Amino acid sequence: MTTTQQLTELLNRKILILDGAMGTMIQRYQLTEEDYRGERFKDYPHFLKGNNDLLSITQPQIIEAIHKEYLEAGADIIETNTFSGTTIAMADYHMEDLVYELNYQSAKIAKKICDEFTKSNPEKPRFVAGSIGPTNKTASLSPDVNDPGYRAITFDELRVAYKQQAEALLDGGADILLVETIFDTLNAKAALFAIDEIQEEKNIQIPIMVSGTITDASGRTLSGQTAEAFLISISHLNLLSVGFNCALGAKQLTPYLETIANKSDFYISAYPNAGLPNAFGQYDETPEIMAEQIREYTDKKLINIIGGCCGTTPAHIKAMAELVENCEPRELVS
Repeated sequence: MTTTQQLTELLNRKILILDGAMGTMIQRYQLTEEDYRGERFKDYPHFLKGNNDLLSITQPQIIEAIHKEYLEAGADIIETNTFSGTTIAMADYHMEDLVYELNYQSAKIAKKICDEFTKSNPEKPRFVAGSIGPTNKTASLSPDVNDPGYRAITFDELRVAYKQQAEALLDGGADILLVETIFDTLNAKAALFAIDEIQEEKNIQIPIMVSGTITDASGRTLSGQTAEAFLISISHLNLLSVGFNCALGAKQLTPYLETIANKSDFYISAYPNAGLPNAFGQYDETPEIMAEQIREYTDKKLINIIGGCCGTTPAHIKAMAELVENCEPRELVS
């Protein structure tokens, strides 16, 4: 049975659990510049604190421990520590040359711990989703208000960068590729084009999850698409799931999930933030509050995959897992 077939069989039976925030968990360790550098980069000429992806190389035991906590909380799918793992995003740290290794090692760490959990309980197989973030540049919008036609990045530059990341994630053992936190669908299309190239070249089928971001109460992505427009613009692809993450809490996300759940024949995923950030940028919703809000998703049968984004912890994921354990998953629109 292929990974896609295995996932499809599971998704038809139950709601699968995605993990929670990696950054939130890393913050708990209160790491210093020296921690980020480790021994290997102790003399590196540029500032490295904040480069969370680098920790897969310099502090792999921390990343492994975080993955383990989420798996113990009930996650079926864990994301690799590679949200910024492209040459485009790594340029901020002058670490473009490290991209393949970062993604490969991140996937390898996640796969190792997943395999251990699957071996101890074959009835609950665990999967690695290779996290492919949006990069810090947009192909649809100009960063210069005085020059609306200017673009900081081209589609082809994005495609090349995403392809390098995707290949490294697959080589390291990722079961799924997750194109996430999409604020510009043109960026996502470059990633999906790159993944499609890999599928053709290697004659393989890769389970692909796509997750957009509704940035505010306007109900649109940063590049101006409504939830329905976002869905239409990617629906020509052979995807495992489509959904939303980040920016909003569970309650605020509900109407946008309803829009795509009623119009898509893909599985639907959601991993909202733990509410909206407070004045200090912290997320206040407890696991109990967040789980209660997600009950609306299950009552309306909107989801097939549920997890958490900013501010969520293993306790949030555990509360979600317990909530959906006996809930029916959303049935695909025929």
